Formats: sequence, C-alpha cells, structure tokens
Amino acid sequence: MSSSFHTPVLRDESVKFLVSDSDGTYVDGTLGGGGHAQAICERLGTKGRLIGLDADEDALRAATRRLEKYAEHVTFVHSNFRYLRAELARLGVGRVSGILLDLGVSSYQIDEESKGFSFRGDEKIDMRMDRRQALTGWDVVNSYDVDRLAEVIWKYGEERNSRRIARRLVDARPVQTTGALAAVVESAVGKKFLVKTLARVFQAIRIEVNDELRSLEQVLTDSVELIAPGGRIVVIAYHSLEDRIVKMFFRNASLDRIPSGHKYVPDTVVFPTLRILTKSPVLASEEEVAHNPRARSAKMRVAERLAIVTKMMG
Repeated sequence: MSSSFHTPVLRDESVKFLVSDSDGTYVDGTLGGGGHAQAICERLGTKGRLIGLDADEDALRAATRRLEKYAEHVTFVHSNFRYLRAELARLGVGRVSGILLDLGVSSYQIDEESKGFSFRGDEKIDMRMDRRQALTGWDVVNSYDVDRLAEVIWKYGEERNSRRIARRLVDARPVQTTGALAAVVESAVGKKFLVKTLARVFQAIRIEVNDELRSLEQVLTDSVELIAPGGRIVVIAYHSLEDRIVKMFFRNASLDRIPSGHKYVPDTVVFPTLRILTKSPVLASEEEVAHNPRARSAKMRVAERLAIVTKMMG
C-alpha cells in the first residue's frame, strides 16, 4: 500500500531545512506513506530520532512498513498533529529539533473509495482522516441547516455560490453518496467551471469534518514551546486558507511586538520567537511538477525558533 501514497512534495528542500542536527529529535506531523520521513531518517545519526504522527491508520501502517529498516529510530503515533503537545508529553519528550507538516489530503486518500474524499466516484460521504471520530461528511451534508452549511462552503471552500448550493443540498436530502452530492452541486451551478466548484465544495466539507484549520492553528501555537532554540518548523501548504494561516503566524511571531490577543499567537510567549528563513515561499521546480502534478500548488514556509529574550512591553 505504501506505493499508493503520493510522492513527497519538496522532499529534498524540506528535509534540508528541517534537519540541522543529525542526532536531534524530529517530528513528522503528517506521516502519510512515509516519504518525507524516509528522507529524514536517511539524515539521522546514531542518536537521532523521528516521531511520526498521522490521524489515518492506513497511512500509519504503510509508513511503518516503509520505514522498517529505521525502526530503532522511529516512534509511530496514531494521532492528529493538533495533539502534538500531549503526545510528546506522553512519550516523555522535551523540546524537539524540528517539526515538519505536509498539509492536506494525499492522492492515496482521494483514491481510496471508502474514504469518500473524491467527487469522481460514488461512495459513502465519509471524509474522516481518523475513523475514530464521530462527525462524517454525511453528517455535515445531511444535518447542518442552510445557514451553517452555506457558511462552511463559503468559509472553507471560498465558493461564491455557497448559499445556492447549500439550499439545493438541504432540499435534496438525504444525500447518500459522493456521486449524489456532486449531482446536486451540478444542479445548483451548472456545468461551467463544475470541476473547480466541486473541488471547492468537497474541500470545504473535508476541512469541516477534520477541523483542519483549527488543528493547524493549534500546532503552530504549540510549536514555539515545543521546538528548541535553533530548531525549525517546516510547513508545506496546498491552498490559500492554510498558507495564509502559516504566513500570518510566522510573520507575527517574528515581530518585536504583537497586539494582545492576536488570533494566531498565544498571549503568554515573549516576542520575537521565530525568525523566518523563507522570505518568499519555496515552490516546486518545473521538473518536479512535471513528475508530480500535485506539487504545482505547494508552498513551503520555514521558520527557526529563537532563544527567548525578555522584553519590556510598554
């Protein structure tokens, strides 16, 4: 199954930024099929350690097989990266040398029929990364009222026809499969730009089901306390909602002063806590995009943890 997982995007670039100490402890918060993790392991020394998290149990199994030769250096954790602080505490790990996050959904997850991520099939509307959670895509589509459903499609899909689509979905209930969902969306907006509209609607429902943006905000907030000075956080984002959060967090955490209560920065830290290492996001080369089309939309941002310097805030 590991071969079914997507080719790691910006593999060499991300790991080159991430691994600054071969004997350090690193976190891959989105283990997937283990592509980035394998590249990290190849750079580890005898004392180096990798902690890999994934909410998808299938991905975790695939990564375990792929990284079998590095087993003594790797700890596998079935968990969402939003719980990274608690998982590190459970493992007795203090500060780490770096954190890698490769966001979004993998090509394997899109292609896996039982997960219901794709609008090209006719599957149950599931969309859960972690099958242990209760909320599914079916619940969102069939139980949210028009206002709430329209808000999800607009906020997480940036779809201008969100209310029309939401109203049509409510009227068509029960909507049982991804094929039926796609058909209802088509009835609301027509065939023009349908593929892009479907991509936005399915993205919105998936983000809502998995609480993806709040999870990202949480791990970014925690990262400033979990990464040792000189350690780095590397984030690869694939759509503007994720990239905007990462960009703003890095920017605000690198300033000398932050307005109290800023959305993306905790009140308790002392600023600045990060130094941005990528003035502009790192993009995939034309060669990589030709080999792996998924890389086309990828934007990688990197920041380094600074030593805490106390400042008078007045």
